[in-house]
Amino acid sequence: MHKIFIDGHVGTTGLLIHQRLKQRDDIELLSIADADRKRPSAKQQVMAEADLVILCLPDAAARETVNLAPPATRIIDASTAHRTDSRWVYGLPELAACHRDVLTDAHLVSVPGCWATAFVLTAAPLRSAGLISPSAQLAVNGVSGYSGGGRKMIERYEARVADNPNGLWQSRPYALNLSHKHLPEMQHYAGLDYAPIFQPSVGHFHQGMLVGIPLLRSLLPESTSAADIHGCIAECYGSEPCIVVHPLNDEKGLEQGFLNPQANNGTNRLDVFVWGHEDQILVTTILDNLGKGASGATVQNLNLMLGVDEFRGLTL
Repeated sequence: MHKIFIDGHVGTTGLLIHQRLKQRDDIELLSIADADRKRPSAKQQVMAEADLVILCLPDAAARETVNLAPPATRIIDASTAHRTDSRWVYGLPELAACHRDVLTDAHLVSVPGCWATAFVLTAAPLRSAGLISPSAQLAVNGVSGYSGGGRKMIERYEARVADNPNGLWQSRPYALNLSHKHLPEMQHYAGLDYAPIFQPSVGHFHQGMLVGIPLLRSLLPESTSAADIHGCIAECYGSEPCIVVHPLNDEKGLEQGFLNPQANNGTNRLDVFVWGHEDQILVTTILDNLGKGASGATVQNLNLMLGVDEFRGLTL
């Protein structure tokens, strides 16, 4: 029986992780009284008892908790705090051929951001294959469900439904200062010299996301085709259980001509589509921002670190 402590289990991601783990017969969830949560000694005690600690906290609180942890504590951090810290392993099992082995032995693991998961999994293999130059200045755009903004945003959007059902916020771009908190990891793990220009937006649906990377001819080596881009990604993920690479220009993957950002909700699946013709190429991905983009990714990393079936408790 593995003893797990979730610090921050009342937040959106923490609640979903708790729900997934409480159903398992190989895990005992440790808890701490609400009155003791701000007592360092109480938190240290429960972390010392745990085989693994999961942090679902704001960045500053995550850093404080890591500093409190006993030296032997194994930690998975779902915040942004440690994603480009060289002392932490980036929790994206599909990142490289040997990355699962690294995660299995890891002491400190940082769960990727949802936007970064989609971007890195498509840009990184293209960069490794030389189809994208390290100096390429990429653009990325997408839409996510409002749950990606946490409890306060969820409350605002649900209040809007109740108070003004005919005036919903269908799609609202944000991070217009071009400094989204996922950008450092997007640049770092894609191997780029420059952060991409990133234009995210929030849709009026609870969860799910769609992310697109347009590739202009000037960004690619001469004579690179959409088939080359597709072939590179398909070869990289051909045996990955969580990643489905659709056929090139897959019209059958559309719903009456549209991509549905909610298509993978409730799963740990990420779908990749490549569209293109002679002059332009578009790579798009669909995932659940609360699944492969958050709680599902955390459980996947947890399973690797515990040495159990990587996909236990997950829907693919």
